[in-house]
Amino acid sequence: MIEGVVNAAHEAVVTLHVQEPQGRTRAIEAVVDTGYSGFLTLPTELVTELGLPFAYMGQAFLANDAQVAFDVHYVTVLWDGQPRDIEADATGSTPLVGMLLLDNHDLSIQVRDGGRVVIQAKE
Repeated sequence: MIEGVVNAAHEAVVTLHVQEPQGRTRAIEAVVDTGYSGFLTLPTELVTELGLPFAYMGQAFLANDAQVAFDVHYVTVLWDGQPRDIEADATGSTPLVGMLLLDNHDLSIQVRDGGRVVIQAKE
């Protein structure tokens, strides 16, 4: 089970541990974004700091119909205590947890400042 909290901006925030290629882990705070269909976004600066290997160039359409291109990198995240190899989109300034990372999990959010966020694997 992964637990987090709703912040004052009404964002559901969880702490994730991402692994550098050398095996060291770093804790990051990420916002759960059910409108994002990928695995994870990471700021470009963090991708560079972690030394994550490049995978390919990605493209997406934003809500305003603008098309954007971004680098996609391989990363290992500790997800519910287990290492999980995923792709992270290098974009934005705030890490986002997307729907592919939440796949086969239940998400519960008490939507209020200080509310509980729970991500739990389906049984």
